[in-house]
Amino acid sequence: MKRLLIGLSFIIFHLSFSMAQTYLDENVPVEQRIDDALSRMTLDEKIAVIHAQSKFSSPGVKRLGFPDFWTDDGPHGVRPDVLWDEWEQAGQSNDSCVAFPALTCLAATWNPEMARLYGESLGEEALYRGKGMILGPGVNINRTPLGGRNFEYMGEDPWLASRMVVPYIQGLQSKGVAACVKHYALNNDEEYRHQVNVVVSDRALHEIYLPAFKAAVTEAKTWGIMGAYNLYKNQHNCHNNIMLNQILKGDWQYDGVVVSDWGGCHDTDEAVRNGLDMEFGTWTDGLTMGATNAYDSYYMALPYKRMILEGKYTTKELDEKVRRVLRLFYRTTMKRQKPYGFLCSESHYDAALKIAQEGIVLLKNENLPNPSKGGTRMPLLPLDLKNAKRILVVGENAIKMMTVGGGSSSLKVQKEILPLDGLTSYISHLTSDITIDYARGYVGDTVQSYNGVTVGRSIAESRSAEELLQEAVEKAKGADYVIVFGGLNKSDYQDCEGHDRKEYGLPYGQDRLIEALAKVNGNIVYVNISGNAVAMPWADKVPAIVQGWFIGSEAGEALASVLCGDVSPSGKLPFTWYQRLDDCGAHALKAFPGNWRDDYKIIDEEYKEGIYVGYRWTDRQQQNAKSQKQKAQAKPLFAFGHGLSYTTFKLGKPTASRKQLTADEQITFTVSVTNTGSRAGAETVQLYISDKKCSVDRPVKELKAFQKVFLQPGESKDVTLTIGRDALSFYDEANSQWTAEPGDFEALIGTSSDQITDKVVFTYY
Repeated sequence: MKRLLIGLSFIIFHLSFSMAQTYLDENVPVEQRIDDALSRMTLDEKIAVIHAQSKFSSPGVKRLGFPDFWTDDGPHGVRPDVLWDEWEQAGQSNDSCVAFPALTCLAATWNPEMARLYGESLGEEALYRGKGMILGPGVNINRTPLGGRNFEYMGEDPWLASRMVVPYIQGLQSKGVAACVKHYALNNDEEYRHQVNVVVSDRALHEIYLPAFKAAVTEAKTWGIMGAYNLYKNQHNCHNNIMLNQILKGDWQYDGVVVSDWGGCHDTDEAVRNGLDMEFGTWTDGLTMGATNAYDSYYMALPYKRMILEGKYTTKELDEKVRRVLRLFYRTTMKRQKPYGFLCSESHYDAALKIAQEGIVLLKNENLPNPSKGGTRMPLLPLDLKNAKRILVVGENAIKMMTVGGGSSSLKVQKEILPLDGLTSYISHLTSDITIDYARGYVGDTVQSYNGVTVGRSIAESRSAEELLQEAVEKAKGADYVIVFGGLNKSDYQDCEGHDRKEYGLPYGQDRLIEALAKVNGNIVYVNISGNAVAMPWADKVPAIVQGWFIGSEAGEALASVLCGDVSPSGKLPFTWYQRLDDCGAHALKAFPGNWRDDYKIIDEEYKEGIYVGYRWTDRQQQNAKSQKQKAQAKPLFAFGHGLSYTTFKLGKPTASRKQLTADEQITFTVSVTNTGSRAGAETVQLYISDKKCSVDRPVKELKAFQKVFLQPGESKDVTLTIGRDALSFYDEANSQWTAEPGDFEALIGTSSDQITDKVVFTYY
């Protein structure tokens, strides 16, 4: 009997021990581990994990072995650490990073492989820094070129953004670091962003503003989503019943966490009921002035606990939130087998350089007389370094660091190669026969620091605007090339979080400078550094225009390699570049910004243009034009998908795998692409769908497939583009579902939205 009792005790002990280890046993299914951990947590522990404990962290469950959870701003690089409860820098020496190109540049690559590389590289840097979640990427639609945070997003088209965000997330999360896709949703204003109530049709919501978020959830399986500051249907999006409960967690079956934007939570009851899982950034100094631990007074902290103890809520809603948080822990901090992290590695700089080079867009490259070749005509770019003696670089953006500033995407970089330095170094390694001169030309923002990070050489300037202009003009006379690095910067009211731009034109008198330079030198290359389109009233006077974006640590190297011709540009615009601001639908219809309500607490902003965003709007205006003059006026300066190369390509006649399509079938279109030029390069084949007859108004065409192909001189490759029923569908508001109506469709194939080379007609039935 004694032996039997000892044996039973031994078995019971081991069973108990085994049960005690269930939530830590990686051989047990995650959901079972979550159940076990949840059953062991106290009410206080459950409340603790759903809100912050510092500016960027939330507590784990120390008693059970769950470590603290650290988030980090950093869609373009891992942001430096700040003090526990202050925005000031922590003063660490190991939190510098590689700055990757801004997401507009990534989108301009039109290459999902670059998005995967981006995510993997960023994930390794975050892993080294001990971050469980990167607060990005951003996929809000570029509705207006005045949007302050457009540089953080992936352009105007929902299909392009969808195809680029999926591999980014997959690459990031493959390293055990959660993505937190933002800002969900309709976050297209920075000015008064906490007070904008968006009024938008269901069709525009589902066709334009939600597809990239949906792809992030249903295809990439993102582990985090960040709610937006703005309101929709009079509810803040960080606790919006329709957005979070119905669409995200209901229709899309999202199993990750919903994180509030910092300060985006406004009400305990709505937060509890309407889908918020983790509350961050509520303004502790204003909400709980003088509290011993202000974070305990967050809306989902002690106020929520009191409601449970008072019987207003059971723990049903709380347990659902905690379940999602524990799932996040098991995917990140509790995942024992993770890759190694690396910080500022050679491979990350290589990745940043490659992405930047593929994203730079050659907007214009006119043929000019070339006396050295008997009067033959050739494009201005790439630079003819064999016949040049003096190159003049002009512009503040040639010497200003762009990795700092702009809001939450600001970084503390190990290095940033500036355009002037990059070009000077690049050319000096090729030849010693060329002199590189510099003229400031204009003064914009001389600040070289942000949020405690101070970097770069001083760019203070005491000379007047007139003196700077005259110096540039005098130096331009006789120069073989004048390269102007202008555009925007990351100061307030430019490309910057917190404010939208006030005007479409270039700031700081740059237009006058460029006009003056064009009068004395015909060999002008204008390099626009920005995340947005700008007005270019002088575009017909400047033979070469390059869109250089904010491209991070390797900016100078990347730009120099393209300007000097070692890399043939292959980027394509991810948005429409309007001639005038009123060519944009939101501005043509006076739908941006919105109107204050009578109490001046809320701005109602109606998206009157509906589904007609970007090229959809310009196509419609051109289609409805009553004269050639009106049609020309509606034409953009540079179309969506536009981008030139240093070589030439020819598309063959496309063929289709079938002429008819049913709901469960697909069509594959095949087109041969040939490099007809003398150097290697890449072209992006774009497929747009046009519905020839429909019961609802539809755009002239919509992007539904694309593929980038790299070719050697004379080489040909077949590109295949496949679509299905979803590419033919519109969102039917009457039935709240996607619908494809039987009839004839056209597959329009080309190299930009305004360069369609051929079409294939097919029938859906």
